Amino acid sequence: MTLISRFIMKKLNPSEIQEIFTRLRAANPDPKPELEFSNAFTLLVAVVLSAQATDKSVNLATKDLFSVADTPEKMAALGEEGLIPYIRSIGLYKNKAKHVIGLSQKLISDFNSQVPQSKEDLMSLPGVGQKTANVVQNVYFKMPTMPVDTHIFRVSHKLGLSDGSTPNKVEEDLLKKVPEEFAYHAHHWLLLHGRYTCTARNPKCENCPLADICKKNM
Repeated sequence: MTLISRFIMKKLNPSEIQEIFTRLRAANPDPKPELEFSNAFTLLVAVVLSAQATDKSVNLATKDLFSVADTPEKMAALGEEGLIPYIRSIGLYKNKAKHVIGLSQKLISDFNSQVPQSKEDLMSLPGVGQKTANVVQNVYFKMPTMPVDTHIFRVSHKLGLSDGSTPNKVEEDLLKKVPEEFAYHAHHWLLLHGRYTCTARNPKCENCPLADICKKNM
């Protein structure tokens, strides 16, 4: 039996899904992203830099970076060699520098230096995949998207919200199942639950507000 199949022996019914998000909302009515940014561009860059890195490490790096380069023009002027010293502490910094300079140049040439709202346009930028596009749409443009990272992927399986084998399938399941009233904040609630309570190692089940609903415990 696989790890995922053990978690999905039972699935949630609509009333249980409603209860999960009611409790998560009660505990944190207005969740905020932990990445620090000042505009759509700095959010986009921060999310690209956060791949396989912690938000804390990205914030430490971008504190100085964004003080000198908070627009596509300023970032492009740095170039890869000028950008690398700011982000050297972040994993995969050489590839990320290439992506950040590339997306800055494309924003200037194709989008009048403005971060686009559509997923198609966002994903046309270097280094921007579906999850990154979803984060920018949700956090900055206030769209009810469902970015699926490792935390959300894990928590969705444990709770019984999805048995999808890929992030895209989990995203599809969540978009179908999460009630509309919770859709905007849903990914933040699941992410924070996975980051601080339902952790990959030593999950804090004894302090979990969803323990009686969680399908892993049944």
